[in-house]
Amino acid sequence: MSSVAVNANGTVKSALEFPDYRRSVALKYVKRGYTFLMSYLLTIALVPLAGMLLLELLNMHRTGELTRLLSVAKQTDLTFNLITAIATISALVAVIVSYYILRTRPVYLVDFQVYRAPESWIATYARFMAGSRACQRFTEDALEFQEKILLRSGLGQQTYLPPAVQTMPPECTMANARKEFEVVVFPIIEELLQRTGVHPKQIGIIVLNCSLFNPTPSLASMIVNKFKMRSNILSYNLSGMGCSASPISIDLAKQLLQLHPSSYALVVSTENITQNWYFGNDRDKLLPNCLFRVGGAAILLSNRRRDAWRAKYELMHTVRTHLGSKDAAYSCIFQMEDDERNIGVRLTKELFAVAGEALKINVTTLGPLVLPLSEQLLFFFNLVARKVFGYKGKPYIPDFKLAFDKVCIHTGGRAVIDEIEKQLQLTNDMVEPSRAALYRYGNVSSSSIWYVLAFLETFHGMRRGDRIWQMGFGSGFKCNSAVWRANRSFKHTHCAWEDFDLNEMRQHLQMLKETSRQPKKA
Repeated sequence: MSSVAVNANGTVKSALEFPDYRRSVALKYVKRGYTFLMSYLLTIALVPLAGMLLLELLNMHRTGELTRLLSVAKQTDLTFNLITAIATISALVAVIVSYYILRTRPVYLVDFQVYRAPESWIATYARFMAGSRACQRFTEDALEFQEKILLRSGLGQQTYLPPAVQTMPPECTMANARKEFEVVVFPIIEELLQRTGVHPKQIGIIVLNCSLFNPTPSLASMIVNKFKMRSNILSYNLSGMGCSASPISIDLAKQLLQLHPSSYALVVSTENITQNWYFGNDRDKLLPNCLFRVGGAAILLSNRRRDAWRAKYELMHTVRTHLGSKDAAYSCIFQMEDDERNIGVRLTKELFAVAGEALKINVTTLGPLVLPLSEQLLFFFNLVARKVFGYKGKPYIPDFKLAFDKVCIHTGGRAVIDEIEKQLQLTNDMVEPSRAALYRYGNVSSSSIWYVLAFLETFHGMRRGDRIWQMGFGSGFKCNSAVWRANRSFKHTHCAWEDFDLNEMRQHLQMLKETSRQPKKA
């Protein structure tokens, strides 16, 4: 998802804002969040019930009543108290058996790996613009527009583009698109499996998402073939799901892991640029050229409880929001041809309004699952007072800083990150990792949230119990979240973040902020 929109007259909006979702929270989305919570009600009720029954039996044993009942039972008919004891024991056994039957399997994130392209793939501003001019496909107006977007984008000078796009003339062939996928995905899977000690044949599930490049055989089949995985592997290849697809893949893997005990699942999130570079002059389709860059992530999940000690995280929640039933949401990110039959992805001016609505629904649904009870009560009573009793006061905004220790925002663009920071009242420290990922790697689509998490592990480290919120936005229109809890304290330096100059990024973003505040020339 991009953060830049274009007016009908072709001018670029200098300041984009989500609509204030806080003033239009619907009760049905609060209800949806509590519905998720109630799905665990039986398990929640069984645990204290089992505890009460166990305490009752222990008390009867401590007072000697169980011994007396057994003595009486040997000499006389069963008494009422003995019947009570048997019923209590039976109920306790039933509760314990029910708990083990109904409980969900844990889903652990054993480890993950993100891709760092070779230095020869670097696309500096100058190299990007030189390539755009040299291909002789863009008008002067389109070139000027691309340069303007690039300078305001929040991207740094070390993002990556595939060789097929940077070669003159460009060679955007099927063969080069396959090669880009192989170069990006195969090494990170190999590194991940080597570091975790998992053999390819141990993997029972593979879920891959790539929106715009889907050849036959599928990309998932390319991985199975490369690593010689077993013949009964469950493979899924998700296409067209946009920048929010990684939480979707995680959610699908989670559901499959509930059905298949003692299994590993490999999730791969990437996007392919080679065959999806736009060579036309429509401004609303040129934006992806300026923002999207090469990236990919491989994630290893497990439902084996013996992996808990070495796993980095445990998956707590996934919440998915899909606004595809609304025409404006469905069409705000749309792949299509221009008048000259050049294929590109169009981003409409309704994008930010749609994204704000999706964020509202997703956050409202997620709140009951993660917020402290005090925040939920304040939010709920304020909402009821305004919706039911007509209270005119300000809406209460739950403090999500109490629910999460770290946040991974999809790097759709500088304005996207700024608006989420403002809407959710997050601190600069919480959103800086997302700004860093955008600056260093650009918009790497669905894998962006993993680059943010890699930044956090490299520069901040994790403490046992830390709660991490990953959120992504994408075509459809969708907003999806995944919530993790750190299993242990650790700090892991990812090669993707080696030699990164954090101060240089801060200076660059400060310069952009100061430039945007300067009055425009008439």
